[in-house]
Formats: sequence, structure tokens, C-alpha cells
Amino acid sequence: MPPKPNYDRDELIERARDLFWKRGWAGTSLKDLEAVLQVKPGSFYAAFGSKDALFALAMEKYATDGRERLKTLAEKHGPIKALQRFPEMVVGNDAAPAKACMLSKTLLELHAHNHPLAHEANLHLLKMEAHFADLFQQAQYAGDIDVSHDPKVLARRYQSDLLGLRVSAEREGVDAKAIAAEIADGLTKL
Repeated sequence: MPPKPNYDRDELIERARDLFWKRGWAGTSLKDLEAVLQVKPGSFYAAFGSKDALFALAMEKYATDGRERLKTLAEKHGPIKALQRFPEMVVGNDAAPAKACMLSKTLLELHAHNHPLAHEANLHLLKMEAHFADLFQQAQYAGDIDVSHDPKVLARRYQSDLLGLRVSAEREGVDAKAIAAEIADGLTKL
């Protein structure tokens, strides 16, 4: 039986996620990954197979963490309050490697090249949109949103607002927290 690796795979995926999130797929070399993960090339390939495979794991981690944060908010505060708090939460995290969404950055970077990772990023975005739609529907059942609204349409617009917010947060001189508050306030008018 081969010896067990002396690293925490999840921790390495988190470090890779942060590097990819900050620099993008093309801006991150194998040497960069080896340095950040503190692994040799052979260990890198044995653990992850390829840069693309690690990037896919990093995107999965990013997307899963986002859905879990939103789920936790909804369990604690209810669906409408979770949707209202989420915009400020995504731009208020000063420890994040970047303010812009890793998934949208990946989609924009790799879509023109028809790269399979762009398709995976889009699938993650669609899952998040479905999660938003579910919360909007729950808010309707709770009487917080008028039932005349289509939850899928609300989710699509909400996600679009969030993606725009996150790009705005990268710009100098833009008060992203004020925009986040505007998004939250707009939900009270539904």
C-alpha cells in the first residue's frame, strides 16, 4: 500500500481556489500553483491530475461555499432576509481574494475559447440561480413577496444584480455597500 499523502487535500483546494479566483485560469501557472500549494510537480499531478482538474475542484468549492452561506442565512433569518443580507455579505468580505465572482470571471475568460471550464462555471451559476428561485418561492409562501412574480425571473434578475455588484466592487471609487443596500431595499418592494 502506498504511503498516505502528508497534506490536507481540502486545504490545498482552498488555496488553489483563492489563487485562481484572484488571477484567473490563464493568469495562474503550474509553477504558481506548486508554490502556493507547496507541492512538487509529481505530487501535484498525483493529487489533482491537471491544472484544469484542480480548477474544476476549486470552482466546485467556491460554488458550494456560496450556496452553503446562503442556506445558513436562510435557516437563521428566513428566505427574504437571507436574500436581503446576501449582497452586503458578498461584497463585505475583506478577506476574499477578489470581489468579482470567480464563476463569472471564469465564464468571461474562457467562454470565447469554448473551454469546458466555462461550461462548468455556467452550470454552477445556473445552480445558484435555481437556489435563488427556491428562496424567492419560499418568500412567496411566507407572504413576503407577492405571488404575481415569477420566482425564476426574480432569481435571474437578482443574480444579474449580484454579478454587477461584484464587478462594481472591484472598481475604485464605487460604494459597493451602498449598491448592496439598494439591492436589498428593492426586495422589500416586491
